[in-house]
Amino acid sequence: MRDREKVITTTEKERQDTIMRKISVRQRTLHFRQPAGTSRGTYTTRTSWFLEMTSVDDPGRSGTGECAPLPDLSCDASPAYEQTLKALCRMYETRQSIDYSLMRPYPSMLFGMETAERNFEQGGSVIFDTPFTRGEEGIPINGLVWMGSLQEMMSRLEEKMQAGFACVKLKIGAIDFDDEMRLIRHIRNRFGKEYIELRVDANGGFSPDEAPQRLEQLAAYDIHSIEQPIRQRQWTEMARLCRESPLPIALDEELIGVNSKEMKTQMLDFIRPQYIILKPSLHGGMHGTREWKELADKRGIGSWITSALESNVGLNAVAQLAASVYGPGITMPQGLGTGLLFTDNLPMPLEIRKDRLWRVP
Repeated sequence: MRDREKVITTTEKERQDTIMRKISVRQRTLHFRQPAGTSRGTYTTRTSWFLEMTSVDDPGRSGTGECAPLPDLSCDASPAYEQTLKALCRMYETRQSIDYSLMRPYPSMLFGMETAERNFEQGGSVIFDTPFTRGEEGIPINGLVWMGSLQEMMSRLEEKMQAGFACVKLKIGAIDFDDEMRLIRHIRNRFGKEYIELRVDANGGFSPDEAPQRLEQLAAYDIHSIEQPIRQRQWTEMARLCRESPLPIALDEELIGVNSKEMKTQMLDFIRPQYIILKPSLHGGMHGTREWKELADKRGIGSWITSALESNVGLNAVAQLAASVYGPGITMPQGLGTGLLFTDNLPMPLEIRKDRLWRVP
């Protein structure tokens, strides 16, 4: 039976290898339901480029991927983004495969191309065949509380708690720090760490001088971790914080633009963080995400995967990648609760039930 399955699989692969594929590109702007505030600024709209892979040799087959750079953050964001993306698509059509060495500097474009290719090969909205993709299990996710006024953040926090989230992430670093601490005290007065896991994300909002004291203050409230307390590209200061902080530190923006395996190794060995946050659109696509995780695992560094404000097309791919990377029975909450951010999102068979993301096959 196994030999027969092997023959079928090989035959299907050979057939796919003979199909000539083309990629079309279309741009679309999405609109946030409410302003999405971070210490870097506030988003009200989101522009993505969608790739559709087709073939005249197999007219009924197609694959869709999303390229979603974040302005002023993604290493491949530029005024010539669409022109570069189309040129890379033409190169794919010539090679009929992804040139990973060429595309390392273009993580959002790579992720979209990888998604379109795998979707073309798998069919439907499938990227990886996993228990999550088959609707057999959900992925635990954190509830996300965006920055706003203290009252707005309190209201959003209450919504997440009432929805049943066991892990909540707060965006901090933009409003008054005393107000943010008041919000955190409010959470801990109502729920101990055994009931609510609390993560905070400063998006680089602290200065190196003020960060140690603020981390000390936050640590008193049983915080799971803080993401990117200071701005990226300050390796010496970040390494010191990771050594001395009473609060575990997770790198996020720090990974952007660190595209070669040698650079990744050098950064992890120098900074030695407790965690890294993996965002395929920012950190190397699917290929780069797996590479980051492999290097982190070897060094005893934890990780989890999050979306980067993509539409449901990108979220569907990120979630299936998380299920593939971490395997069945994921226990660490992932950052995949962004599917309701937009008023004009694209439909995908995803839904949130309490604190888990499910795919409805």
